[in-house]
Amino acid sequence: MTQTTETAPAAAPQPADTPPARRTRVHRAWFVAAVAFVTIIGAAAFRSVPGLLIDPLHEEFDWSRGTIGAAVSVNLALYGLTAPFAAALMDRFGIRRVVAVALTVIALGSGLTVWMDSAWQLILCWGLLVGLGSGSMALAFAATVTNRWFTERRGLVSGILTAASASGQLIFLPLLSWIVEKHDWRPAAVTVSLAALAVVPFVWLLLRDHPADVGVEPYGATEFVPKPAPVTGAARRTLGVLSRAVRTGPFWLLAGAFAICGASTNGLIQTHFVPAAHDHGMPIQAAASLLAVIGVFDVVGTVASGWFTDRFEARRLLAVYYALRGVSLLFLPMLLAPNVHVPMVFFIVFYGLDWVATVPPTLALCREHYGDDSAIVFGWVLASHQVGAAVVAFAGGVARDVFGSYDVVWYASGALCAAAALMSLVIRRRATPVAVAVAV
Repeated sequence: MTQTTETAPAAAPQPADTPPARRTRVHRAWFVAAVAFVTIIGAAAFRSVPGLLIDPLHEEFDWSRGTIGAAVSVNLALYGLTAPFAAALMDRFGIRRVVAVALTVIALGSGLTVWMDSAWQLILCWGLLVGLGSGSMALAFAATVTNRWFTERRGLVSGILTAASASGQLIFLPLLSWIVEKHDWRPAAVTVSLAALAVVPFVWLLLRDHPADVGVEPYGATEFVPKPAPVTGAARRTLGVLSRAVRTGPFWLLAGAFAICGASTNGLIQTHFVPAAHDHGMPIQAAASLLAVIGVFDVVGTVASGWFTDRFEARRLLAVYYALRGVSLLFLPMLLAPNVHVPMVFFIVFYGLDWVATVPPTLALCREHYGDDSAIVFGWVLASHQVGAAVVAFAGGVARDVFGSYDVVWYASGALCAAAALMSLVIRRRATPVAVAVAV
């Protein structure tokens, strides 16, 4: 047999500092997104605990629900306020280092709670340490991964990474509620600590900071993007971005609506649903299981919201999400009962689909209006989300102490969601979206 040799056409010359991109069947960006997903799941373990521990801590230490709610509010506030600085630190030191340190701090704070005997220790461990650690693992982390590794499918990816928190809740809530009910709250705290530590080597070995680290272009990009130099002055840059953003109307509308989002999810349902259901005679494990079901449908709703965000106008999506959430909260006081019934299951499914469906369109609006600074701007918007959550986590506990029920909190939150829907519609569409560099 005669072997024929053909001369291939000459390849186009590449710049000297641009290594050839390695083509793979599945782009490396999807593996990085998978690592980020699993990492956020590990960090979400702690966020499953607060609602489970309110009654056990109240019974053991005789602390008021307002006192316990204050510790939760510190945690939620720091979770948000740390996020924009963490996004800037990731630009300075890299994603991998910041996330590994954050997980270690979460493990330390959760583990130390087993020796506490005073309320200030609860605020220190549960509020300060875990708040700082989880804030560095917040959605600004998801925004940074999305902006660096993807130029296409950003809405879908941000939805998937946002859903990771719900997946963590789904995995850990039934387990932790069983541990609390059958053993004690301390083994549950140790479980959270070990879960966070277990993710650290996974992050260190598999997570990469930038596509250039592995010689590929971002997903959807047509050319290789060199890795930018580390950005110094993280705090100065973070505050500078905030200074510019507060001079624009969209920032205040996004931040205000997202504060209400946090108040009606993390601050209200995640913190107070289990004790509120227990007030009506429902066992803690049953109520925790319902909260876990919210996590199941949250995954579906958030990924679907990311898909919608790639195709529909983000501000209209936000208005619909907030309006539907507000209506559902108005019905909740009538649904709480000793047993799980069909209307309650319908509420859980409905609320789960809407839980953090607001994140992909909010991220999209930040990218549209703030371009390269969008991850840090979103970090500040997320800070408002957590401040809103912190206020309601504390106010909900105080309202329960004063009124003997949570009804007034459900109704007030429903009304606030209606306001958030109107705020979303007021955001003007930018005629020319600000470009987002893939090397952010």
